[in-house]
Amino acid sequence: MNLLTTLLAFAVALGSLIIFHELGHYWVARWCGVKVLRFSVGMGKVVWSRRVGPDQTEWAVSALPLGGYVKMLDSRETDIGPLSEADKAREFTRQNVWKRIAIVAAGPIANFLLAIILFAGLYMAGIAEPSSKVAPPATDSAAFAAGLKGGDIVTAVNGERVRVWSELRWAVIQAAIDKQGMALEVDRPGSGRHTLNLPASALGGMDLESDVAGKLGFGLARPPALLGEIVPGSAAERAGLRSGDLIETVDGKPVEDWIAFLTIVRGSNGKPLQLQGLRGGQRGGERFQATVTPEVERKGSVTVSKIGAYAGQGPDMIEVTAGPVEAVGKGAVKVWDTSVLTLKMIGKMVVGEVSWKNVTGPITIADYAGQTARIGAASYLSFIAFISISLGVMNLLPIPVLDGGLLLYYSLEVLTGRPVPERFGEIAQRLGVGLLVTLMALAVFNDVARLL
Repeated sequence: MNLLTTLLAFAVALGSLIIFHELGHYWVARWCGVKVLRFSVGMGKVVWSRRVGPDQTEWAVSALPLGGYVKMLDSRETDIGPLSEADKAREFTRQNVWKRIAIVAAGPIANFLLAIILFAGLYMAGIAEPSSKVAPPATDSAAFAAGLKGGDIVTAVNGERVRVWSELRWAVIQAAIDKQGMALEVDRPGSGRHTLNLPASALGGMDLESDVAGKLGFGLARPPALLGEIVPGSAAERAGLRSGDLIETVDGKPVEDWIAFLTIVRGSNGKPLQLQGLRGGQRGGERFQATVTPEVERKGSVTVSKIGAYAGQGPDMIEVTAGPVEAVGKGAVKVWDTSVLTLKMIGKMVVGEVSWKNVTGPITIADYAGQTARIGAASYLSFIAFISISLGVMNLLPIPVLDGGLLLYYSLEVLTGRPVPERFGEIAQRLGVGLLVTLMALAVFNDVARLL
């Protein structure tokens, strides 16, 4: 079932992004008066098609699902001699350079617009996210050295307001990439607002391929090991545990939070656990001791131990909502920031500061599509938005055969007043194809390496 979900989620995500990208080319080509011969989802041999409209445009599905294209009337590919003068006037290369630029740029722009629409829709619907409250940082971390404490709520980074964990993590990653220091505004329970500073030296040598925020000492505050609903007849009930019990130690070792307690239980392999804590979870409440023997349950090839108790408290959550205008603005800012970050990471890969192992391919994308689809609609739509941004950015890279390569040719034409020589274009096309094949092979290799 998981495999089916993954494949379906991948197909829907990839198909929608390809269709939207190609529709950008198609709509602007039609608006510019260019005749469109074929709109294909997929590459290679056409497996299904139907002709529609006054131009009898062929709408097709092709055999290779990784891509798509819009085929326009083009004298470089089609003999236009027998055509009428009206049709010849609609040939692509006869259009002025600004129309050609608009048609080529429309695909990536459509991807950016789709991402803005998706983000705006999510903001208007409301997204519940963990707050920017942090866990106690490790004593050897930069955050600890700057004075950050567990329970602090970060409200701004370098003057930019943050409310939720994703915004805080994003701001930390951007600062690490730019190798700049961070000024943190934090609200500390019981002592008000504080300003903390992480120097640039703490970020300069960061490994950008790792969990940057975590290595600097920023961790999401987790709920305490507080028991919620107790399942009737469960190991927890037999041990005398009650809803509201706060677990402080297991086998004499302190328990930091609910995740730590859950990890201990799941890894117990059914062995008895000695628990100590506070009844009712209140300071000064009645202390209790209990021995609980987790029940072992087998799920396929995995063995899991459980006691039959739910968490009594989740992380602090904030509902992020916005009106239509504000939502579109927030979506546009998110698309811009993500695009800039993507370009910076590509630049760092080129100069060797970031490993090429970060290049991912269809296998990894399919895996993330399945994971986000199983989490929920909001996560899945966010995933599609981020992939749409990546597709837009990658297509704008100045690589021949990509939209960015064509835009480079047309930009040179604007500057010089004449088209790029055909021979030069042919050589560049071959080099571009070779580069793309190499990148795809690297991406697939990295995907397989991750699986292994």
